[in-house]
Order: sequence, then structure tokens, then C-alpha cells
Amino acid sequence: MTTPHAEQATNVLPHEPEKATLEGRNKVLGFWLFLGGEAVLFGTLFATFLTLRNQVADGPSASELFSLPITAAATFILLISSLTSVFAVQALHRGNRSSLAKWLGITVLLGLAFLVLEIYEFSEYMHEGYSMTTSAFSSAFYTLVGFHGAHVLFGILWISVIIGQLYKKGLTVVTAPKVYVSAMYWHFIDVVWVFIFTVVYLLGKVVG
Repeated sequence: MTTPHAEQATNVLPHEPEKATLEGRNKVLGFWLFLGGEAVLFGTLFATFLTLRNQVADGPSASELFSLPITAAATFILLISSLTSVFAVQALHRGNRSSLAKWLGITVLLGLAFLVLEIYEFSEYMHEGYSMTTSAFSSAFYTLVGFHGAHVLFGILWISVIIGQLYKKGLTVVTAPKVYVSAMYWHFIDVVWVFIFTVVYLLGKVVG
């Protein structure tokens, strides 16, 4: 007969549960390869933007257009969300499902706040008549920043689904890799935004 102590021991997750099974390790490795492809894709968009950044036609230049307080606030929010995803992974390694779900939920809320600011920024530009077809610069800008925003939205939906799976299926060696790779993805889009904020906004204000 199984004692309560023995039953509890069987529910304890192994160290680094995301890599405890071959399937989990393959998911992590495969996701690193996926992120490599994403890095190449964003690198292409950055190169296109830098090539077209001075092709403003009759539209405003970057220094005239951008509002740094809004983007700085969005950057701060996204960096904080990266920290909360770190706390989520720490909760994962402790096997604490409730804490894990809490930190993932906070990450989702911060991601939504970032998107709200980005949509507000775009709406302000549109209100001023600065659309995607205004110039080559505007096309490159909206493509790069909008593509990143789409990645943030995907990350929000993905993490939200994982939270639901944690409550439905529990924290196991099957759900743990999903949490881990979603955190990897979130860190990736945070790093990409740091480059966007530096190359697009800060550089645009200085030399735009």
C-alpha cells in the first residue's frame, strides 16, 4: 500500500523538469534553432530599416516624429515583464504551480500594457497623417515595429494558453518544457525590442 509520503514523493518534479525527458530536451533544442531563424529575420528587417531610414519623402523625419516618453515607458514595461518571466522559471524549478501561474499572468498583463502603448503610438502617427505609405522610411518603420508587436501578441496568447494547461493538467515534465520555451521566446522579443528602441528611436532622435 502506498503511503501518503511516498505518493507525495512521486509528484516531486526532477531538477530542471523542462529537460528531464528526451522530448523536453528536443523541444528546447528545437526552439533554440527556431530563435536563430527569427534572429535572421529580424536582422533583415533591421538592415532594411537602416537602409531606408533617411528616405522620408515629404513626411517628417524620425527626430520630428518620435515621442521618447511613450517608447521609454513601453520599454520599461517590457523589461519588467522579462524579469517576471524569470521569476516564473524560478517557480517552475521549485515546482510551485500557483507561483508559476501568478508570474506568467503578470507577464501577460505587462505584455498587454506594452501593446496598448504601441497601438496608442501608432494611432497618434496615423492621426497626424503618417501612414505606412507616406515614405520608404515609414514603410520600414511600421513593418519592423509592427512585426515585433505581432510577436508580442503571439507570446501573450501562447503564455495564456499555457496558464490554462497548468491549471488543467498540472505542472509536469510534459508542461514544464512548454513553460520554459515560452519564457525563452519572451526574453527574445524583449531583447529585440531593446535593439528597436536603440536603433529606431534613440538613434532616430540623435541623427534622424
